[in-house]
Amino acid sequence: MLLTCPYINQSSAVPQYARVWLPDAVEAWKPAELTKDYTPGDRALCLQLEDGTNLEHKIDPQTNSLPPLRNPDILVGENDLTALSYLHEPAVLHNLKVRFVESKIIYTYCGIVLVAINPYESIPIYDHDIINAYSGQNMGDMDPHIFAVAEEAYKQMARDQRNQSIIVSGESGAGKTVSAKYAMRYFATVSGSSSEANVEERVLASSPIMEAIGNAKTTRNDNSSRFGKYIEIGFDKNYHIIGANMRTYLLEKSRVVFQATEERNYHIFYQLCASSHLPEFKPLQLARWRATLNLFVVTRDDTKIGSFFSGINETYQMDLFQILAALLHLGNVEVEERSADSSTILPDNSHLTVFCELMGVAYQDMSHWLCHRKLKTATETYVKPLSKVHAVNARDALAKHIYAKLFSWIVDHINEALRSAVKQHSFIGVLDIYGFETFHINSFEQFCINYANEKLQQQFNMHVFKLEQEEYMKEEIPWTLIDFYDNHPCINLIEAKMGVLDLLDEECKMPKGSDDTWAQKLYNTFLKKSDLFDKPRMSNKAFIILHFADKVEYQCEGFLEKNKDTVNEEQIIVLKLSKVCLFIYLFSCFDEEKPAGSLTSRSKMTRPVQAQRDHKKTVGTQFRNSLHLLMETLNGTTPHYVRCIKPNDLKSPFMMDPMRAVQQLRACGVLETIRISAAGFPSRWTYQEFFNRYRVLMKLKDILSDRKQTCRNVLEKWDQDKYQFGKSKIFFRAGQVAYLEKLRSDKLKKACVRIQKTIRCWLTRKRYLRMRQAAITIQKNTRGYQARCLVAFLRRTRAAVIIQKNQRMLVARRRYQQQRSASITMQRLLRAYQARQTYHKLLYEHKVLTIQRWVRGWLARRRCRRSLRAVVYLQSCVRRMAARRELRKLRVEARSVEHFKKLNVGMENKIMQLQRKVDEQVRNGTFCMDVGTSCMDVVTSYMDVVTSRVDVVTSRVDVVTSRFHHHSPKTTTGFFPLPLELAQSYFFKDELKQMFSGVVVQDAPHQDAVDMSVLLKLQRRVTELEQDKQTLQRHLDKREEAQQDQVKNAEKQRTAGRAELDLEALKRQELESENKRLKTNLAELRQSLATVANTNPGTSTSSPGPGSAPYNVLLEQLNSSNEELEVRKEEVLLLRSHMVRQEVLKHNKVGGSSPKRYPNSLCSALVPGLKYLLVSQLQVQDRRHEEEVEELREEVLRVREENRQQQQFLSQSLLLPQEARIEASLHHEITRLTSDNLVGTSQGCVQQGTTLWNLKPRGVAVNFLPGLPAYILFMCLRHADYSNDDQRVSVLLNSTINSIKGVIKVKRGDDFETVSFWLANTCRFLHCLKQYSGEEAFVKNNTPRQNEHCLCNFDLSEYRQVFSDLAIQNYQQLVRCMEEALQPMIVPGMLEHENFQGVLGSKPTGLRKRTSSCPGEAVYTVDSILQQLSLFHATLIQHDVDPELIKQVCQFYIICSVTLNNLLLRKDMCSWSKGLQIRYNVWQLEEWLEEKGLPDCGAKEMLEPLIQAAQLLQVKKKTEEDAQALCTMCSALTTLQIVKVLTLYTPVIEFEERVSISFIRTIQALLKGRVESPLLLMDTKKIFSVTFPFTHSPLALETIQIPSSLNLGFLTRV
Repeated sequence: MLLTCPYINQSSAVPQYARVWLPDAVEAWKPAELTKDYTPGDRALCLQLEDGTNLEHKIDPQTNSLPPLRNPDILVGENDLTALSYLHEPAVLHNLKVRFVESKIIYTYCGIVLVAINPYESIPIYDHDIINAYSGQNMGDMDPHIFAVAEEAYKQMARDQRNQSIIVSGESGAGKTVSAKYAMRYFATVSGSSSEANVEERVLASSPIMEAIGNAKTTRNDNSSRFGKYIEIGFDKNYHIIGANMRTYLLEKSRVVFQATEERNYHIFYQLCASSHLPEFKPLQLARWRATLNLFVVTRDDTKIGSFFSGINETYQMDLFQILAALLHLGNVEVEERSADSSTILPDNSHLTVFCELMGVAYQDMSHWLCHRKLKTATETYVKPLSKVHAVNARDALAKHIYAKLFSWIVDHINEALRSAVKQHSFIGVLDIYGFETFHINSFEQFCINYANEKLQQQFNMHVFKLEQEEYMKEEIPWTLIDFYDNHPCINLIEAKMGVLDLLDEECKMPKGSDDTWAQKLYNTFLKKSDLFDKPRMSNKAFIILHFADKVEYQCEGFLEKNKDTVNEEQIIVLKLSKVCLFIYLFSCFDEEKPAGSLTSRSKMTRPVQAQRDHKKTVGTQFRNSLHLLMETLNGTTPHYVRCIKPNDLKSPFMMDPMRAVQQLRACGVLETIRISAAGFPSRWTYQEFFNRYRVLMKLKDILSDRKQTCRNVLEKWDQDKYQFGKSKIFFRAGQVAYLEKLRSDKLKKACVRIQKTIRCWLTRKRYLRMRQAAITIQKNTRGYQARCLVAFLRRTRAAVIIQKNQRMLVARRRYQQQRSASITMQRLLRAYQARQTYHKLLYEHKVLTIQRWVRGWLARRRCRRSLRAVVYLQSCVRRMAARRELRKLRVEARSVEHFKKLNVGMENKIMQLQRKVDEQVRNGTFCMDVGTSCMDVVTSYMDVVTSRVDVVTSRVDVVTSRFHHHSPKTTTGFFPLPLELAQSYFFKDELKQMFSGVVVQDAPHQDAVDMSVLLKLQRRVTELEQDKQTLQRHLDKREEAQQDQVKNAEKQRTAGRAELDLEALKRQELESENKRLKTNLAELRQSLATVANTNPGTSTSSPGPGSAPYNVLLEQLNSSNEELEVRKEEVLLLRSHMVRQEVLKHNKVGGSSPKRYPNSLCSALVPGLKYLLVSQLQVQDRRHEEEVEELREEVLRVREENRQQQQFLSQSLLLPQEARIEASLHHEITRLTSDNLVGTSQGCVQQGTTLWNLKPRGVAVNFLPGLPAYILFMCLRHADYSNDDQRVSVLLNSTINSIKGVIKVKRGDDFETVSFWLANTCRFLHCLKQYSGEEAFVKNNTPRQNEHCLCNFDLSEYRQVFSDLAIQNYQQLVRCMEEALQPMIVPGMLEHENFQGVLGSKPTGLRKRTSSCPGEAVYTVDSILQQLSLFHATLIQHDVDPELIKQVCQFYIICSVTLNNLLLRKDMCSWSKGLQIRYNVWQLEEWLEEKGLPDCGAKEMLEPLIQAAQLLQVKKKTEEDAQALCTMCSALTTLQIVKVLTLYTPVIEFEERVSISFIRTIQALLKGRVESPLLLMDTKKIFSVTFPFTHSPLALETIQIPSSLNLGFLTRV
């Protein structure tokens, strides 16, 4: 009996090996298997656990309930829980556990609900590439994700024109706030802002400030939100974010004054304390607490940034921090007990002092009203002291009230900053609210939280029920009412008239109301009257409410106080006198929002106190009203549900506690969704999906063209109550999919057995034939082996005999040779001994003779050295006497320095004469360069004389000094320093050395005195000479400066002369060319006359004679030409002579030789002529200069007018749209060319461009020459180049570039045919520019005729670069067109479509159907992709695109990246069968490349990551050797991609196995050292570089014919 229901039916038998779930106290549910068949009536089930333990499960005789059945293994780990065949609690828990723990997947669908499990670690699934991957996808196309829910909400808002809401719920620590944050980030990224205000950034920036003031650390979560918020993100008509609004609910104010053990206050206080060391926070006096806190956040950067983006100015920020610091000090104020009914605060309380200073209030007033209270009656008012308990409560109430006001103010400022002036068209609301909570002690906050969750659960149930009903009605299936849990009674118990909240409000109004009296009212009202209300057995101050999730016991203590939320009125009055601007603003603008029950009204108000209290609302009433408003908002939108689950309380990553998970699944309504789905037909298949999956169950005759009828024929064989036929789907009862899977598995097993039988038979026969052949081969080889052994034995015997013979002969020969060798050795040793004895005797005698020779030599040398020293000593004495005599002579010569002075005087006279001569020549206009040069010669000669004299003296000084030092070093040590210090002049240093060299130093004492007096005289003389030398040096410097000025002037004159000579040379050349031309014309004229005379000898009228009028005219012209020629000759001769002289002068100056002095008569003869020539040339230049200046002035005026017109045109064109702007620009360019008289070819080119840009690519490609527009444009360009008109060339090229850009980007940029057409023509035009540029690298393949067409006047290399950039832009646009066309085909064709239907069918899916399953949509296959690629290739070939460029276009990168990215994000695609399908599709792409002749284009390398991913799905994945082979194979995949594929690997049939966690860890260890990209997905927007190799065109330009159909009649061939 097959199992067809989620629980075992008591009336049916259960076969052995059926798998069930058993309840367990630790793991919630345990898997087990029946070891014995179950028959109705049995009282126990024989089971075996997975660990091998056998047990008996007792069956309850009252309920007869049996354990639930387990799903097949292939259904475990599904993306959608509704796809499970058996829908119950253990199946849901096990599926979530497998996905979370083993596959590391945190998101799972459960119908319309997204279940999110907190991983407690960062995972890389929220990057921008993931957002881009989910953008635009349907919800069922990708794996479950918060981005998929956000995308669904965004699409439904745009499609249905209806507001959306995302409800995120869960208990504290489950990740609600993070999920809401990621949803808002998705909206901000996908939609963007419609203005420059970056509203999306401000929306995201508001999160840090809200987390700081509203989040705190609890025992369950380090960043728990202690308030609920609903954020409405507004969109305009274009669905861009324009603003946002935030509503908050039920802030946990009690946390300000009380925190449980291991919990903390709000983050803002810890951030404030952590920043207390900053200078601006010194006045807050918080530094003492900084070292004692376990800080959660150590800076206030997030707070400050959040405040800045939320519109809070700096002044209010400091006031805000000041108020928060004051609250910290207020909490530390200690109240002393004075008596039982009174209390006091000490006068010197430091914390209260700081509080009053920070708040700007009086210390006495605040300390008084913290311990007293004013009571008012109808007749009088009196002050009553408070006990210590009441005073502490009043202090805490004040702190909570201030923080609540501050919280509301911050939220209002955030809303103000996010508000937009643009009208909101629609919105998406994100609700981040607390989930169902139950603690050991539950108070008023938990009651309100659970009340809110009851309302949300009611709305959720109604929505799920509504969707189920709509689905059934849409498919026209008979609808039967499903009984689902309705929590309306529980809600009525809380909020109905005289419910819990009403009784609480009534008790708050009673003067002596207390928590005990309220508890008694609850017992009297609801106990034994409501099934949902109960009383604890051991308590009279608590009550129990049965919520939809669980029973919760609430403690009544504190309910009234928290509901009233009272604050002492006099404390508020004191605080209103504060000097803090923000504090005054808080209590002035929020008075109307004061909570009910507070005593903050001013005494001067005229309304009675009791009447005012009646109008105040309690906290419970406010929360109920805001909750009703929230439900109205949610009911007006389309809700999307996200249920966050906290997997464990230890915050361990990827570890699940089953009991905690089950508790939360019950609380968040997931199991209720499962129950509603399981009550009807939970499994739903489209007819095509059913046919693909279960085709193996059909016979060939059952298969019809109508898939719907085929499925009906198959299913009619079974019970019709188990399924229903809809319009597009088949609905199955729970368990039917498992039944069908079992049938399919049995059928496949039978087929496998038959295949195995056949294969084994074939293998056995093949083994027998192989063994028979082996036996015959062995026999043959054995016999041969035996014969070979006999032959080998005979050969060895004969060889042994031969070896013995040779061995004996060898032994005898060796013995003889040894004896002979011994005799010879003995003889050799004896003879050697005798020879050594003779040698030693001869050596001894030789050494004796050598010693005697060296001793005798040493004695002779010693005698010689003694004699030599004596001679040298005598010589030194004689030379010393001679040196002293020489020194005396030098001293005498030193006194004759006056001679040099006289010589200098003579030289000065000669220099003065030369200077006067130079001045006279300058005044007379003679060659100043000659005079300067003569002066330099005189000075140089003088310097040469002085230098030669100094050299002589220097040489003499050196000789004498060397002698002096050599002969008497000791005597001269104290003599030389003084004269050398004095003799540092430029001209006389060496003379002094010469004088000193002649002095002979005597040893007598009186000689020293004489030498010193001589030295003093010489010192004075040296001083005088030094002064004279300085005077001469100054005169010489002046002369040198004057000489340099003269040289510069002469150089300028030479430069001017050279310029004039160059000008005259040009004139001479012109005259000579004019003379040659005139002679040529004369000769031609004479020849023509002679020809005419010869032709008409008889006609006198046609032959001009010497007296005729034509003859006379020609003669006069000839004479005038001859006269002009003679004048020109004279001028040329004069200029030639002048040039010769200038060249001679120039040669002399440059050559460095001394200038020649020309006679004054020659200079006087040349100067007048040169002056006249220079004056005439200057006059001519002046006239030309004036004419050029006038022309430039006219040009400037014309350019100014054009500039003004251009600016006016630009200002007008900016107001036009982009397309009209381009058209107007072209029209203006045509008008400008016409106005500039650029008629003819220029106008024709522009008209040609206007015609060419409107060509239809298909007609041109079919009927005309490929690249014809490019050839026409180049021929027009060549004509402009031939005309040497640079303006026409520039206009033609610029208009071509702009027109191509306009066609590609503005008009038809999305048309692949147009883009490829102009890409081909742009490349062809670029190749023409290169081919006819004249460069050797491009013209080597040209014909001679093509070389004649090369451009000759302009270098267009810069324009070649511009056209290359334009071709790159066209190529990128072409690739974008291909990607846009292929994008919708890739995923359906490469992944979803199945070529092997029935065997590789997809697994059953849940409510989230894939896009391909929807009726009416196009079904793409890999053939569709190949067909589109063939169309692209044919278009490129038709337009004659370069083959190398076609290879670069057909890269297949987009196919690989999109397919691999979807594979990495879709768990249902990671299976063995899908790997086989991908391999087959890739093979078809490779075959297409071979067919088109593109095997080496690089596309196969681009597909390598996809090929390796497909291989990864198919290879064996068990052992360590498999892991090593896998790592070697997957070189193109990153570690993240490999691990992701292995993690997502899911069996489709039961013969497959999942990848173990240990194997994945082995892979990670082996790939740990690999250096690779950290990104998971491939970049689908990657841009590759492109090259345009030069392609030579053999086509000759003269052979190109312009078709008449192009209407280019204004173009003519020249």
